[in-house]
Amino acid sequence: MARIATGMLVNALIRRAEGAGGGAMVLARGDATAGAVLLLLVDRGANPRFVERGLGPDGNPALIASGPREFADEGEVTAYWRRRRERDSDLWVVELDIVDGERFAAETIAMN
Repeated sequence: MARIATGMLVNALIRRAEGAGGGAMVLARGDATAGAVLLLLVDRGANPRFVERGLGPDGNPALIASGPREFADEGEVTAYWRRRRERDSDLWVVELDIVDGERFAAETIAMN
């Protein structure tokens, strides 16, 4: 089964978020064709948490929780995704600021 290029999925996510009154910003660009996607989800700039596109236990595409559950400050958030980029330069890092960001992202990128 063919997959949509990662760059196209990220662009679709950004456009959908902006159209729904939220915002999205690429913090780091990865491989445009097949890079992994790490999402920093926030709601009005608060409650940062990470999810990434992967395979769920049933083998279907899903968003999987990643990283610490709580961060002391914004510096820890940035340090986490930068460490991930050091290990995987193809990784995309996208900040998504929208209500119910996990559901919103799943509708756009986890099902492709």
